[in-house]
Amino acid sequence: MNVLKLHENVWNSLQARRERLPHSLLLVGQKGLGKFELAKRFAASLLCESPLGDGQACGRCLACNWYSQGNHPDFRLLQPDALADEAEVEDGKKKPSQQITIDQVRSLDDFLNVGTHRAGLRIIVVHPAEAMNRSTANSLLKTLEEPAPSTLFLLVSNESLRLLPTIRSRCQVVPVAVPQPKVAEQVLLDDGVTEAGRWLALAGGAPGLALQLAASGQGAWLELLIKRLASGKNVDPIGMAGELEKAIKESKGKLLLKAIIEALQKWQVDLALARNGLPIRYFLPHQATIKGLADMIPAIRLIHFYRDLIKRRQEAEQPLNARLFLEGVFLDYRALFAN
Repeated sequence: MNVLKLHENVWNSLQARRERLPHSLLLVGQKGLGKFELAKRFAASLLCESPLGDGQACGRCLACNWYSQGNHPDFRLLQPDALADEAEVEDGKKKPSQQITIDQVRSLDDFLNVGTHRAGLRIIVVHPAEAMNRSTANSLLKTLEEPAPSTLFLLVSNESLRLLPTIRSRCQVVPVAVPQPKVAEQVLLDDGVTEAGRWLALAGGAPGLALQLAASGQGAWLELLIKRLASGKNVDPIGMAGELEKAIKESKGKLLLKAIIEALQKWQVDLALARNGLPIRYFLPHQATIKGLADMIPAIRLIHFYRDLIKRRQEAEQPLNARLFLEGVFLDYRALFAN
């Protein structure tokens, strides 16, 4: 995905900081905008020994070669083990962590206490920053309060309000906005995505999430969810929970429980919009179905359901029985249509 085309203004603002870099930058914006890729591109451009005219890394120098192979001595990436490319959950094996651990932060001590190679910068990317628990965040905070020279922290966050206020206060914030729909659609089309407008709407305008949803195998569980939700009062909560639990297990860690709740939240938003006579936002091909369902639901129930889903979204990040959790969620959904 061409993040520089999507966020040309953000890229230019980052390049304008090259001569007077702060010790930490915080890239914020909704999930799926390409912030992480943007942070990596910026890190590569800063480490490059012969950057191009627009600031991009040349891709040919020794530093770029190290970086592309993932072993640049002046670069570190802190992210949950579950986000690593090789993270595969085998039966009977412990699931990779969804959090950035305090040990990962402590492992930076040696890295920060040696000189940089070739008199360059030392860069640490933290993604997503909200994956740090309080202990981990406090450990990182000590480093941010007394930054090592020639060091830049690039924090990436989808939910910046979940960060400690003291973390946010020690970073210069770089907002990353939702790109223009026409630009985002063209980027998706360039990547071979068909029905780009449909996937972009479902992703709330976030091209990265749209690309993920449109990818092979990613939309199967979503189509299943839509089909079952469209049943309205005839939905089978028990069977539906079983089907989606199976999809979670078969995904080997790629489908998370929170993703299902987020999709249900979007369905609820569209129901509320339709109930108030407004155009729906996310599930565009199902507008007629959603309108018909919305007419059956009292507005006050949709409000209560919205509040309940906020709590469910938070609970979905905790270790729990997915089958029982989903059964409760879908029982609540069916209750919307009760006489």
